[in-house]
Amino acid sequence: METKKASEVEKAVISISKALIIVVVLFLISVVIFVTTLIDSTSGTSVEIVTESSPGNTLETSAPALKSPPALQDYWQPPGANTIPVGQAGEMIRYGKELIAHTSTYLGPKGKVANISNGMNCQNCHLDAGTKPFGNNYSAVYSTYPKFRARSGTKESIEKRINDCFERSLNGKPLPSTGREMQAMLAYMKWLGTGVKNGDTPEGAGLQKLAFLDRAADPKKGSAVYSGKCISCHGKIGEGLLNPDNTSYTYPPLWGENSYNDGAGLYRIVSFAGFVKNNMPLGATHENPQLTDEEAWDIAAYVNSQPRPHKNQVKDWKDLSKKPIDFPFGPYGDKFSEEQHKFGPFKPIVNKRS
Repeated sequence: METKKASEVEKAVISISKALIIVVVLFLISVVIFVTTLIDSTSGTSVEIVTESSPGNTLETSAPALKSPPALQDYWQPPGANTIPVGQAGEMIRYGKELIAHTSTYLGPKGKVANISNGMNCQNCHLDAGTKPFGNNYSAVYSTYPKFRARSGTKESIEKRINDCFERSLNGKPLPSTGREMQAMLAYMKWLGTGVKNGDTPEGAGLQKLAFLDRAADPKKGSAVYSGKCISCHGKIGEGLLNPDNTSYTYPPLWGENSYNDGAGLYRIVSFAGFVKNNMPLGATHENPQLTDEEAWDIAAYVNSQPRPHKNQVKDWKDLSKKPIDFPFGPYGDKFSEEQHKFGPFKPIVNKRS
């Protein structure tokens, strides 16, 4: 009898032990699942130090703040090709894109339509036919023009702005404003602005402005960076690379007689540094730059210290208070030298104006 009772007790102990083991195992599994979920939920979260080199900030220095890094989908993206209308309207849009991408084929020294430019293409400065975020894209052109521009001191149309590029960046002659080529470019830019509200400037439009250096941008340092990272495309003497039939540049000249003149927007190193940082060398993007800010500033100083065609700019910036701090030609409304206005340091100029 006692043996039977002992056996029943033993069985009860074993049952209780098994139950406890199961409870412990289930508890440990729950802990593992909880910890794994917690890790997964935080591993994809990061923060970014937002400074004056981040999109949306001005040239002025500002206190850093924490924010989530903007995702690529937050930047403006061009409309899909399937949204191009059929018929003549669509043909004009496609022709406009072709003119932007292969300007020299139609309007260069050996152009099919006219010979009014230097052999560069619009997309050498407005990347991917004006569609790349922070690549000088056209997303805000139709939504913000006509508008007042301090350089000319007048309200400018899109046609005037396009011809500014022809006369400065392409070192050429203006297009007739009512001609087919101008109208095609306008049609393409209008289509690119589909969905952008009047007066709006989307995220990723234009060029990013980098934080100012505490020193002047250095052409000698820029020469060293250029030799290591730019020569393979743009050449030892900035001559660029012509395509096989010599009608257009695969990689544009950065200085010399066939490059942009000293009235072009990229001749100002604040603009050039931002352009280079987000787009160069080939393959770089705003999300994945290949240069530091200092390298970008120094390359800009080096490239824009090289010889190039001159543009008479005597009629530019009649109001000296509106002249940009990096405009390299006097007179100025301050006592800083042309050298400092061209290469910096820019913080003292900004501080004096504020």
